[in-house]
Amino acid sequence: MKHKSISISGLLTLDLHALNNEGAEGNTMMTRMVDIVDGLGKKHTVNAISGDMFKHIQTGHLIEESLEMGLPLCEGCRRFDANRICGDESFVKNPMFNKETLDSSILSAALKKCVIDDMQGILITSEIGKKRSIARKSCVEFGWAVGKPGAVSTESYFHAKYVPEGRGKGSDSSDNLGQNIFHRPASSGQYAVVVGIDLFRVLRNDISLEISGTEKEVLNRQAALTRSVMNTFVKPTGAHRNTQNPHIVDFQGVVTTSSSSLPAPNMSALNGDYVSETSRIAQVLNQIHPGAVEVYEFKSLSAFAETVATILGSAIARAHA
Repeated sequence: MKHKSISISGLLTLDLHALNNEGAEGNTMMTRMVDIVDGLGKKHTVNAISGDMFKHIQTGHLIEESLEMGLPLCEGCRRFDANRICGDESFVKNPMFNKETLDSSILSAALKKCVIDDMQGILITSEIGKKRSIARKSCVEFGWAVGKPGAVSTESYFHAKYVPEGRGKGSDSSDNLGQNIFHRPASSGQYAVVVGIDLFRVLRNDISLEISGTEKEVLNRQAALTRSVMNTFVKPTGAHRNTQNPHIVDFQGVVTTSSSSLPAPNMSALNGDYVSETSRIAQVLNQIHPGAVEVYEFKSLSAFAETVATILGSAIARAHA
């Protein structure tokens, strides 16, 4: 893939979702609210979805992409274990590792063994020959999905657990039996999302700065990573989807790419002029390195998918050359 980095910024319209609950008080589930400051210095309290949620969704999609493409996964990630490669005994107890084994060698082995540990990040803290603490930074970064002030709303709805017999009797103990009532929130609105993808770091050892694989392996992983990010917005999995599957109404914004050391520019959609500002930044960067930065504006979810497909096109062709 000629691109070294990709940035995504846009407004995602979701209706009646529950992707961001942070706990319960009594029989009422609480949704996540954050304070933000606009360009005029005015504070707003808005609904928001943690970047942790979107990263979790994207990781699930990346595992599926990896299985479909035949990319390597450690046993921990194959089970979607949060411990990742640290939960893979064949790696942690590898007799080839000893006290003299360099951290960079262990990290290279982890990158080769598992796509998720390579691209989603990992902190290896297991005792491999000796006590270790080897950090691997993620190649993809999600910011909070922040509700646009004045364009987001949260309401609480009454629910009851259906009990065929003894419907009038509620539960009076911790066994959760009987007919219980509870209040569940649902949020709707436009959410500003920001995503950064460092494609140049795929299979690159953070310690030795050497690539731990072939060009074809790098291209295949970059393609899987980019597709998984697209899938995150096409199908945002997560909490309470069995009864509150989010209504995806719209997605509009801008994708930027960079083929040089210059970063792909990114400005939040919380700024009403984010598209034009991003384009201006790209023009300035292209004066420094002509043709390095490209800008793709999209005005629908289908246009976003088409944009990602365009970016992926050259990489897939090169990987199968």
